[in-house]
Amino acid sequence: MMGSKQEAQAALFYEFSLEDHVPRDHLLRSIDRFVDLDGIRSHLADFYSHTGRPSVDPELLIRMLIVGYCFGIRSERRLCEEVHLNLAYRWFCRLDLMDQVPDHSTFSKNRHGRFRESELLRHLFEGTVARCIKEGLVGGRNFAVDASMIGADARKKNATLKEEWDVSQIDPAAAPRAVREYLDTLDEAAFGAATAVTPKRISHSDPASQWTAAHRGRAFFAYSDNYLIDTDYSVIVGVEATRSIRQAEVGATRTMLERAKDRFDLHPERLIADTAYGSGPMLGWLVDRKIAPHIPVIDKSERTDGTWSRDDFEWDATNDQFICPEGHGLKQFRRNYSDPSRGQTGKGRAKYRALKLTCQACPSKQQCCPNAEARTITREEHEDARQVARDIAKTKQYEISMKLRKKVEMLFAHLKRILGLRRLRLRGPNGANDEFLLAATAQNLRKLAKVFAAPQKPQSA
Repeated sequence: MMGSKQEAQAALFYEFSLEDHVPRDHLLRSIDRFVDLDGIRSHLADFYSHTGRPSVDPELLIRMLIVGYCFGIRSERRLCEEVHLNLAYRWFCRLDLMDQVPDHSTFSKNRHGRFRESELLRHLFEGTVARCIKEGLVGGRNFAVDASMIGADARKKNATLKEEWDVSQIDPAAAPRAVREYLDTLDEAAFGAATAVTPKRISHSDPASQWTAAHRGRAFFAYSDNYLIDTDYSVIVGVEATRSIRQAEVGATRTMLERAKDRFDLHPERLIADTAYGSGPMLGWLVDRKIAPHIPVIDKSERTDGTWSRDDFEWDATNDQFICPEGHGLKQFRRNYSDPSRGQTGKGRAKYRALKLTCQACPSKQQCCPNAEARTITREEHEDARQVARDIAKTKQYEISMKLRKKVEMLFAHLKRILGLRRLRLRGPNGANDEFLLAATAQNLRKLAKVFAAPQKPQSA
């Protein structure tokens, strides 16, 4: 029997509860148990006026942003529409059916103002890290670091060649916000001071972004999203935005490790990374802080012409010399100099030379230095730390570490494929930092929700 035609009829009163209409296994139910925003008001108290019209509740704005980044809704205009329509989003944001959703412009005002001045998003991210530590998801022994390039909101057509770019001609008062932020970061190690090399192209709309072709494809403007993770449960314990160049990414690693020590008293036993982090100064920095570098060493001493490489020479630390396979010594100095800087190359390296007469009479000269009168070997400033990393690379634990390093790459894959952060929507270093912090916060919350799923309502008999 066919039922009667369904027609909507207006009613004077409704009995409706959002709680009853949000599924028990919904992701937001699990996330909600780990979102603690009680301290937001006290954190922002100094950044609000004591007079005037009451503002939008900052907790509501943060909850909406968490929803947006957890579900890949990064457009604030679309986020307001989704929260208006979706019952689960309303429930998470503590909005009843009759409550108004804030206008999308409210996010921009707060983001460019009190949120950045108070570093609220950094405070929010560190709150999720503290909760992960409390729940036992951070062991604090094995850390891994890596960086991934995220496209900037900048186009090649709206760019200038480096020869045509003159910073001194920019008027900060009349410049857009992203350009002013670029000028403010010229002396920061993560951006302008990372290298003296000027990029081939500079964007007019976001000059702090890096013109790069590191993906061996079409060049584009990008920022680097740097993650420091604990490998036990892949919890992100550090996040930093930098230019997409190796020097800036390596510098960000030091910043994240120092911040993890200061904020959470986390001091790892080992750091896992790829070859980009295997420079001498970085390895020396880690060894000085008793952190074992599970990192491939950047080493260009290997020879490919069949002659002896530096590894074939034995280092004699007691006598400050190398010993060649024939048993002869290569020394830096063969007499005492009154000038202590004598013999230095000026690049943190020292040259060790064999005697010319010894090399000329040596039966292995053709295998050692066929095109030179005497053999010369360069020793790096942080060679001891580099040797520590080489020795670690021969261990079984190193093989395990190289597998654990893939956990960082998996987080970046999740960031781009699930959260949809392939290209930034905000401009400038602050905009990139805001997006990376919110995305890392969302990933940590999703991790907590996955490990500690919300209890299901028992079925009635």
